Amino acid sequence: MSELVTSAEDLAERIPDGAKVALAPDYSGCSMVTARALISRGAKNLHLIGVPSVGFQGDMLIGAGCVKTLETAAVTLDEYGPAPRFMAAAKAGSINVIDGTCPAIHSGLQAAEKGIPFMPVRGIIGSDLLEHRDDWITSTDPFDEQDGPLVLVKAIRPDIALIHAPLADRNGNIWIGVRREMMLMAHAARETFVTAEEIYDGDLLADEARAPGTIPGLYVSALAEAASGAWPVGLFGRYGPDDAHLREYLERARTDEGFASYLEEFVYTPRAAK
Repeated sequence: MSELVTSAEDLAERIPDGAKVALAPDYSGCSMVTARALISRGAKNLHLIGVPSVGFQGDMLIGAGCVKTLETAAVTLDEYGPAPRFMAAAKAGSINVIDGTCPAIHSGLQAAEKGIPFMPVRGIIGSDLLEHRDDWITSTDPFDEQDGPLVLVKAIRPDIALIHAPLADRNGNIWIGVRREMMLMAHAARETFVTAEEIYDGDLLADEARAPGTIPGLYVSALAEAASGAWPVGLFGRYGPDDAHLREYLERARTDEGFASYLEEFVYTPRAAK
């Protein structure tokens, strides 16, 4: 049974410095409230894993100096423009960037999910990424008469999967709908920390309509109720992104001074989420 905790701050305290933390993309379930709590507590040397990409929460954590390594297929703020704090850190060489691809990251997590050391992937053949990834091995397909090439992608085992969901129940079951990357993250990670919009008094696994999109509580280590926990990015089925706020973030985060003032206003002495 999952342990119900009181706040996102409690979850942030449970994520140690240096941890490998898997994050969902902006269109999925981002626990922005926990990201802000990590910044507030001064988290350091995190190894972020984008599943398969990171957006605003990754950019904020990087800008706040919480991140040592970023492993991802992309850093994207979509139509809002380039990620300013990531770009500044990458140019300064203050973070280690491990380039991946969407299939490779999913495959690495699937290997961890299945408890095997690697997963074969074919689509990376011919990419110059192979020259920069000493943890990927080029091999051949033993079942192919032509000995076709394969890339063996090492398992990716996060210490923590951090997600935000629309609904959870008191047994720790988490409804994620069709956002299956969060299911994969929970299966692959050593621990899964969840914030949820609301806590449901029933049993999500007993509901035939919801059960297929539910992460069972046995995969969930800790849970906190956090209304509007994905703000200012949106949450599927609940609310859209706060466009005005995200554009304000982008404008202020273009400079060190602007980003510092943003953190002071919305993280260290935060205004209430809309």
